[in-house]
Amino acid sequence: MSMSPPPGWYTDPSAPPAQHVERWWDGSAWTEHRRAPEAPQMGRAQPGFGPPQPVRPAGSGGGGRAKVVALATAGVVLVASIVTGVVLLGEDDGEPQVEGPVPGTSEPVDPPSPTSPTPTTSAPDPDPSTLVDQLNGITLPVPDGWEKADSTVGGDPTVRTPDTYDCPGEGSLCRHGTVYSRTSTATDERSPKALALKDIKDAADRAYDEDKVGMRPFGGIASHEKVKEGIVAVAGRSGYLVRWRVRTEKGPGGYVQSLAFPSSVGSEAMVIVRFAIDARTDEGAPPLSDMDEITKGIRPVGGGETSGGVGNSVGATPP
Repeated sequence: MSMSPPPGWYTDPSAPPAQHVERWWDGSAWTEHRRAPEAPQMGRAQPGFGPPQPVRPAGSGGGGRAKVVALATAGVVLVASIVTGVVLLGEDDGEPQVEGPVPGTSEPVDPPSPTSPTPTTSAPDPDPSTLVDQLNGITLPVPDGWEKADSTVGGDPTVRTPDTYDCPGEGSLCRHGTVYSRTSTATDERSPKALALKDIKDAADRAYDEDKVGMRPFGGIASHEKVKEGIVAVAGRSGYLVRWRVRTEKGPGGYVQSLAFPSSVGSEAMVIVRFAIDARTDEGAPPLSDMDEITKGIRPVGGGETSGGVGNSVGATPP
C-alpha cells in the first residue's frame, strides 16, 4: 500500500522545466490551481513520496526531476549558511575581537603612555632691582640684600629680605625686613598725614603683634615710641610718614613705618606703604637706612630716575 503526500503546493510536473510553476495537490489528485513559487519549498517532498507523476515522453522527464533535486540541494546549502551566520552573530558581543599581533606589526600594540609634563622655565626678571605695583602706579626699589616676593599673604606687592629665622614666639619662620604697598580702602580719608597716623598702629600690630594668620611671632608688643614723622615727597606726590620703634615681649623688636600718599594714576586713590625692619643688625637685620632708601626710591610707573612733580621740593620734617 502506497502513502499519498499531504495536501500542499508542489512543483507542477506537467509544466515545462523552465517555468517553475507550483500546482496544488489536494491529497489525492492535482487541481487546476497554479502559482509562481514564492520561495523554495523545502521539506515537502520526501524520497519515495509525492504526487503521481504523469508519464512524460522520452528525454523530457529526467531533466525536470534533476532540476528539482538541484534546487532542493541548493536550498539546503543556503539554509545551512543562514543558520551558521545567525549562530555566529548571536555569539558576537558587539565588540570587534582581534587576536594576536596587530596586522603590520610583530608585537601587540601597547596603549600610549601618559605624556610627561614638559618642563617649563620662567623668563628671567628683566629688572630684579625694581618692584612694580601696577595697580597703584608705582615702583619700589629693591636694595642690595633684599628680594621681590613671588607670593605673599594677601597678595600685596612685597619686597623682603631673603633669609628666614625661627620666630622667638609663635609661628615657624620670620624675616628681618618686609616692605609692601597697598591701596587704602578701609576709609575715605584723603589726608596723607591723617591716614599715616591712623595706619601706623595697624602696621606695627601686623609686623610684631599678631600677624595676618593669627600667630604672635614675637609674643606681642610691649611698648613703642615715635622716632620720625613728617611730610615727604613720594613718586612726585606730597606724602606723609610715621615711624615707630617697637619693643616686643620676645626678640629684639624693630622699626615700623607707615607712608601715605595719593597715587598718580586713575582716580588718585590713597596708597599706603608699610615697612618693618628688625632692630638687631648683628643678627642679620638690614640697616635702618634701607627704610629711607626705599622711601626716596619710590617712583611713578614710567617715571624714570626722578620723582619730580608735586611735592618734589618737600622734605620730611625733623622728628
